[in-house]
Amino acid sequence: MEYMKDKMHHRWMDCAVAEARAGLSEGGIPIGSVLVRDGQILGRGHNRRVQEGNPILHAEIDCLQNAGRVGSFRNCVLYSTLMPCYLCAGAAVQFGIPVVVAGESENFPGARDLLEAKGVQVIDLHREDCISMMKEFITRCPELWNEDIGEL
Repeated sequence: MEYMKDKMHHRWMDCAVAEARAGLSEGGIPIGSVLVRDGQILGRGHNRRVQEGNPILHAEIDCLQNAGRVGSFRNCVLYSTLMPCYLCAGAAVQFGIPVVVAGESENFPGARDLLEAKGVQVIDLHREDCISMMKEFITRCPELWNEDIGEL
C-alpha cells in the first residue's frame, strides 16, 4: 500500500513540476503546485510574482486561487515542487489542508515546522529534478531568488 501511495505522490508531483517549468519558460521562478482531491486536480499554478508584478503570487497561492471555491479543503493534498514558505504554509493551515507534499527542501527549508505544529502532515519527496531545477535557477538568478524569499 505504501508503494502505491508513493507512486501516487510522484504522479501528482510530476504535474507540479510541469507547472514549475511553465513558470520558468515565462521568465519566472520555477516553483509549481497542484491541489488534488479524490484523484482529481482541483487547481494548478506556478510562481508568477515576476510575470504579474505581484509579491504574493507564489505557486501555492496561484494554485489555490485557480482552484477557486471548492468548499472544504479537508480531503485535499497540496503538492509543491519546493517546501512551502510561511505565506503558503499559512494558507494551507488557514484552509485546513491536511497534507502537503514537497518536491524538495534542500534549496529552501520552508515552513515545515509551522505546518507540522498546526497538525499538517508534511511529506518531502527529495526529488532530484526539483532540487536541480531550483539549484540551477538560484545560481543563475540569485537576486531574483533572494527577492522571492524576502532576503534582499
